[in-house]
Amino acid sequence: MQINKNLKKVYVSSTNSNIVELESHRLISKRKSIGQLFKFLGPAFVVSVAYVDPGNFATNISSGSIFNYNLIWVILWSNLMAIFLQTMSAKLGIATDANLSEVCSRVFSKKINWLLWVVAELAAIATTIAEFLGGTLGFYLLFGIPLIYAGLLTGVVTFFIIYMQKYGQRIVEIIITVFVAIICICYTTEIFLAKPDWVQVGYHTLVPSIPNSEAVLIAVGMLGATVMPHVIYLHSQLVQSRNKGMTLADKISHLRMERIDITLAMNIAFIVNASMVIVSATVFFSKGITVDSIEQAHQSLSPLLGSLSSSIFAIALLASGFSSSAVGAMAGETVMDGFINIKIPTNIKRIITMAPAMIIIGVGINPMKALVISQVFLSFALPFAIIPMMIITSKKDIMGIFVNKLLTKVIGWIITIVIISLNIFLLFLTFSGKV
Repeated sequence: MQINKNLKKVYVSSTNSNIVELESHRLISKRKSIGQLFKFLGPAFVVSVAYVDPGNFATNISSGSIFNYNLIWVILWSNLMAIFLQTMSAKLGIATDANLSEVCSRVFSKKINWLLWVVAELAAIATTIAEFLGGTLGFYLLFGIPLIYAGLLTGVVTFFIIYMQKYGQRIVEIIITVFVAIICICYTTEIFLAKPDWVQVGYHTLVPSIPNSEAVLIAVGMLGATVMPHVIYLHSQLVQSRNKGMTLADKISHLRMERIDITLAMNIAFIVNASMVIVSATVFFSKGITVDSIEQAHQSLSPLLGSLSSSIFAIALLASGFSSSAVGAMAGETVMDGFINIKIPTNIKRIITMAPAMIIIGVGINPMKALVISQVFLSFALPFAIIPMMIITSKKDIMGIFVNKLLTKVIGWIITIVIISLNIFLLFLTFSGKV
């Protein structure tokens, strides 16, 4: 009997020890998982800047001031499409150990690659023009610096950010993530000052509505111009810094972590974009003020919410301009030697991408007109990025186990057709003089 009691004590002691050991193992595994996640966070935050660039400021502010909260749902659906397409780009980069432009050079003919290269490079330049104008305008609104000098300062800051790649991609990711955080803090403060109707915000986020025919144009603009071609190329490049020497199992884990990265970053971008619409609706629509330019929004915020609000708006615009200009220049570097294997010194590539924006500001071309032209070209360029990506990610001999499943293909091509159709519609409206 005594022996049984002793055995029982030993068993209980052993069991408790095993439980403690198991719990310790779980805690260690959890810490490792969190540590691994932080190691992989970054690329999507760089990419997310394209979704909170100065062009988004103009579109979202216009939407809120004219149609109140009615078009917030468009931002939600745009964000879902962006998550899908950026995941495709990251998956391609992880599966192939190359960026999209490099894989295109292996898959398509030389003539097609030349065409893709020209369009991609012009898209990167067009993007940089738009972002430079945003940064320049931010300097002008915040400090009253003349546009020519503000443009030069924007160029210097942009060059500094991308020059930091010399010390590793992680440094650039941290810098751009800080800018994204600044934009988030600014718009969190704006929402706090504006005090919106949260019930209406929630309703219009989930329930689609189109008040009239004019709202269709703005909704098409918000949705059709959301996904930018340059970040589709760039994302497949950004994952490479963490993709070296990986086994197949490592790559599967990498993709899983990158999906988390994308989900976090894109949803932060969604919150910022939705906040722009919400603040504009609460502040401008409620007062019957229709805003059709960034300058007007800045000027109108001060008497309505105070000088703090207008200053915060300009800071957010400046942070957006800096970060998105750097991302545009980085995208230009990515596509410049991928398609046709032309080796150009890094600083020359940066100058080529940034120079047109500096020239436009320097010669005094109307910034708003330049912005419109750049957005039109980006609409035209988008299919030249999405279609090759969908074709490549559906090829098993290239993607292996990462190849698109049937459902992924169906969803991908539906999104592709919708976005391309909307962009064609935008082009038609632009050239017909209706927008």
